[in-house]
Amino acid sequence: MGISVKNTLLCMAAAMMTLAATLAPASAASPAIERAKDNCEIGEQADGYLGVVTGKSINASLRREMNDINQQRKAVYADLANRNGVTVEDTAKLTARKLQGQATSGQCVRAESGAWRKI
Repeated sequence: MGISVKNTLLCMAAAMMTLAATLAPASAASPAIERAKDNCEIGEQADGYLGVVTGKSINASLRREMNDINQQRKAVYADLANRNGVTVEDTAKLTARKLQGQATSGQCVRAESGAWRKI
């Protein structure tokens, strides 16, 4: 493994540790968001953001809350990416893997292909 690849991986690992502590407020969801996730109306996407599951609809209040969470996440991703010399997209995708891995039974997650899958 080359030095630059090793350094990148070390930076990403450090970013994930920082992300775990930093993202908690950005990913903390209200009971309404949690219910929508449990009902497979919204879910974690491969890009690191929440999204509306295909074929589902959500009310305006829930959509605003989801968008607010996504904006908070984007700010955290940008900060971590800047500090670790990686892209926002890479930081978000790495986080998405962790968030999708934490999805509970009955929740939906969206793969990079765009397909939604119920856990």
